[in-house]
Amino acid sequence: MKVLVTGGKGQLGSDLNAILRTVDGVEVHAPGSTELDITDSLSITAAFRQFAPDVVINAAAYTAVDAAETEEEAAYRVNAAGPALLATAAARSGTRLIHVSTDYVFAGDASAPYEVDAPTAPRSAYGRTKLAGEQAVRELLPALGYVVRTAWVYGASGSNFVKTMARLEKERETVSVVDDQRGSPTWSADLAIGLAELARSDAPAGIYHATGGGEVSWYGFARAIFEELGADPDRVLPTTTEAFPRPAPRPTYSVLSNAGWVAAGLSPLAPWREALASAMEAIRAAEALGA
Repeated sequence: MKVLVTGGKGQLGSDLNAILRTVDGVEVHAPGSTELDITDSLSITAAFRQFAPDVVINAAAYTAVDAAETEEEAAYRVNAAGPALLATAAARSGTRLIHVSTDYVFAGDASAPYEVDAPTAPRSAYGRTKLAGEQAVRELLPALGYVVRTAWVYGASGSNFVKTMARLEKERETVSVVDDQRGSPTWSADLAIGLAELARSDAPAGIYHATGGGEVSWYGFARAIFEELGADPDRVLPTTTEAFPRPAPRPTYSVLSNAGWVAAGLSPLAPWREALASAMEAIRAAEALGA
């Protein structure tokens, strides 16, 4: 099976490339955005012609949530127009497309985990563009299009919350972190394993949720990170979203139900706290290598 990973040099794309290369019978091609621009139909056509993928996993995305508030057109090109072009090319060639999306498509005001068919109501430009991408994939590729929503992703490469907390632990005596936003931290390597399993499965096309198991606030997550660093978690202080205003509104509640994922016979991702312990080892190893 030939798998094309778009955004192959990014946080999730790098893990997908590494994971898929360990799977027997899978050939993977994971170009970065300079090699394969998903907003360029000619670039996509060339990639499909040269590699002839059986499955495409779209890990390319515009993820600058705050910048998207003033650059919505740029975010739309990558998060919506790009997936539409990929879905069009996949439809022509009979290729399965797995498109990675986000919890930001929801309003974030729920009190129980969001099911896949819960009403969407994005409150930010980023969320609007990601929802448009989802809709394009499902409309243009109904029988072969998969949307996988995830949340609070962090990895060994790139910048993310875990790395930021590790840096601040060294720089500051205390760190204030919001305690009124809840979600499910997701280790990108675990997500990559799940997406690789989906790519090789006979699960029906549709929308799925895949995040780390359980839920926690950003404050609780930061305390756990300090614990993994061998630092005093009481150095992490709780605060509110109101105290740290940002251009883009953040979801108060980002927990996604994986019921549909499990019902399709797919393995649930590891609980977030268990995954964090494994992740910290990988992050330290990557930093030691200068990644």
